[in-house]
Amino acid sequence: MKRRTFLPLLGLAPLGLAAGLRSAHLMQPEKFLFKDDGQIPNSPYPLLLYRQAFVARDAAGAAWLESKFAQHNWTNSWRNGVYPFHHYHSTSHEVLGVYAGSALLHVGGEAGQQVAVQAGDILVIPAGVGHKNLGSQGLGIVGAYPDGRAWDVNRGLPGERPQTDKNIAALPLPSTDPLLGKAGGLLTSWK
Repeated sequence: MKRRTFLPLLGLAPLGLAAGLRSAHLMQPEKFLFKDDGQIPNSPYPLLLYRQAFVARDAAGAAWLESKFAQHNWTNSWRNGVYPFHHYHSTSHEVLGVYAGSALLHVGGEAGQQVAVQAGDILVIPAGVGHKNLGSQGLGIVGAYPDGRAWDVNRGLPGERPQTDKNIAALPLPSTDPLLGKAGGLLTSWK
């Protein structure tokens, strides 16, 4: 019997096991590092992008992401998209899991880089790293935060800094990667 047929019979599909993580032990994220541009502080830690990290889509994909992130203590989750303006968070790191559609994101602020993402991709964004939606089609995202931290929205406007810089400097590193847990990811990339 095929796994996709067998797991639902056991009642395991609702838990997201049928959605499956793709080769977690072999998964290496792409890394994007950006310098402070004077408006967007960015981070000494790289933004991590796991391409095609999971197979479930739409509502099943969103539920799988929420469960996977919560399993690794990344909570306070939401479902939506990405703001269409440059912004960053100073009170928390953030994970974005794309469960539907695609988007062209501009990461790292105006001097940063454009990155195409699609359903199955997961981004781990360090506090301070700018991100913006340049355009999307049918985009669905689950966002979450380590330890369920509260998040803020900063746009690189005059008067935000130096307080946002202080907030970012005071943040602890997460104790787990939102996708891989204690098996790597940001635990090895953000040292």
